[in-house]
Amino acid sequence: MSTITNGALGTTLTAPVIPQRRERLRPVEVDGPKRVLLAAPRGYCAGVDRAVIAVEKALEQYGAPVYVRKQIVHNVHVVSELEKQGAIFVDEVDEVPPGSHIVFSAHGVSPAVVQGAADRDLQAIDATCPLVTKVHREAVRFAKQDYRILLIGHAGHEEVEGTMGHAPERTILVNDPDEADRIEVPETDALIWLSQTTLSVDETMETVRRLRARFPHLQDPPSDDICYATQNRQVAIKKVAPEADLVIVVGSANSSNSVRLVEVALEYGAKAAYRVDYASEIKQEWFEGVATVGVTSGASVPEVLVEQVLADLRDAGFDAVSEVKTAEEDLQFSLPKELRRDAQGNVDERALGGRIRD
Repeated sequence: MSTITNGALGTTLTAPVIPQRRERLRPVEVDGPKRVLLAAPRGYCAGVDRAVIAVEKALEQYGAPVYVRKQIVHNVHVVSELEKQGAIFVDEVDEVPPGSHIVFSAHGVSPAVVQGAADRDLQAIDATCPLVTKVHREAVRFAKQDYRILLIGHAGHEEVEGTMGHAPERTILVNDPDEADRIEVPETDALIWLSQTTLSVDETMETVRRLRARFPHLQDPPSDDICYATQNRQVAIKKVAPEADLVIVVGSANSSNSVRLVEVALEYGAKAAYRVDYASEIKQEWFEGVATVGVTSGASVPEVLVEQVLADLRDAGFDAVSEVKTAEEDLQFSLPKELRRDAQGNVDERALGGRIRD
């Protein structure tokens, strides 16, 4: 198995096996014309683009190495490419030499991590997605108002760990709808739910429904916590899925929103759905009886990986590509303040993140 190595520190982040280039896909005879339905929006969201640019600019501005706590975004290709440029990925701040530059990932960190970096005199650059930061601020505010917070999310996910770290004494994690049926909550009239930003919209609302059946006084957050990009990608694949014999989702196994896209595709009518990191993982046997292929990608996936999938599908006879667009995305986020100017002090033209990039 190949790994993303992290220099002399000896820390590694496990990557999926990148298959050897297999033989080209072969056309399989099917009834009717072959076609690809390409979901849009797909791929990079504003928060991911901002985080990736932050690491690139930090390397340009400060030189290698620049350390990154955890994977900057959950995509093995992106992490591998940044490592080639001089980024070193670590699990915790105590692995970073004192005085070094460190970037916090898009998923956010707890106050304890921020303090740990300060204690080592690290030059921290916070690339937390602003939509995650919004949830952190909500957690702090509601905790100060003596609310008990039910956080809907997946145990062990970096975003969940960061959010819970902002109000650890007041937060209870709810992993899924079934757990909502059995979770124990101290008696209180001040009860509110928040959520991880990258969850399935449908599953989250089912969890809320079950929680409210047990706790009728449960309050909603001021605004939906699930990010616009997660929702938009799920809406697009819901449109594609009923017509698809096969759906291919490009994204990594530790990308919550990519995994959810596979589940949503199957729930909404796709006959089969698979997640791949690279086009070379697509299997010939998937195409038996397949006339329509749906294609999408998670919010941390560069478009070049989707283009490779479309190229391989052309080998299998899927030349006709129709884009199924359900929303326009033009949101951009400013980069962390430390990176908005170049080394000469000029405003950098890449001071915003949010474009689809290769």
